[in-house]
Amino acid sequence: MLSETPVRRVASGGLALPGPACALTFDDGPNGLDTIRLLDFLKARGIRAVFAVIGAEIQRPAGTTADGSPIPSGAEVLQRIVADGHVLCNHSTSFEDMGSWHALDVRDDMLKNLAIIEEAVGDEVPVPYWRAPNGSWGQTAPVAVRLGMQPLDVANVIEDWVDQDPAVLASRLRLAMTPGELVLLHDGGGNRSGTVDAVIEVVTERLAEGWSFVLPEMP
Repeated sequence: MLSETPVRRVASGGLALPGPACALTFDDGPNGLDTIRLLDFLKARGIRAVFAVIGAEIQRPAGTTADGSPIPSGAEVLQRIVADGHVLCNHSTSFEDMGSWHALDVRDDMLKNLAIIEEAVGDEVPVPYWRAPNGSWGQTAPVAVRLGMQPLDVANVIEDWVDQDPAVLASRLRLAMTPGELVLLHDGGGNRSGTVDAVIEVVTERLAEGWSFVLPEMP
C-alpha cells in the first residue's frame, strides 16, 4: 500500500544484502549529453536508478554542441533511460513550485506529465514515483498516491544546483550516501558534468568497498 509519507529508505531487498545499500535518484532531466554519460556509466556497472523527469525537458528538441556534435532530444534520452532498465519518477511538467496549488491543479499537472512521458516511451512504462519540485509538497503527496505514485523524499542532497566543482561534489556525495537510504542528485537543470564526474568517482569507490545500488522503498 502506498504511503503519503515520502520514502527515503531503500527497498527491503537492498536491506538484506551483505553490504551497505543505497538508492541513486536523479532529478530535473533528461538532460542531453550529461544524462547520456551518466547512463553509460550506470550501464557499465549494472546499476539501476530512479530518474525524476520533467515534461519540458522531455519535450526539448535535439540540438548540437558548440563544436557541432549532436545532442539528442529529451524524448530520445528518456527512451534510453527506459531501455537501460531505470525507473521513472514524475517530477512535474515544468518544475514550478506546487506547494500552494489546489489539489485539482496538482492532479492536472501530474497527469499532463504522465501523458508527456507516455508519448515518448509508450503506455506500458510504469511511473511508480512522484517527487515534488523543491520538496514543496503541499497537496502533492496525497494526489500522487491517489494516482498510484509513491512520493520520494528530498533527502541526502549534495547541493549540486549550487556549484559543479567535481571535487567538492564528490566530497559531499561521500557524506550524503547513507546506508539504507536514497541519495538525491541532479542530471538536469543546467550543466551537470560535475555531478556526473562525482557520481563516477564515488560510486566506483563504493562498489570497490562492497556497496550495492538498488531502488527506493515501495511500501
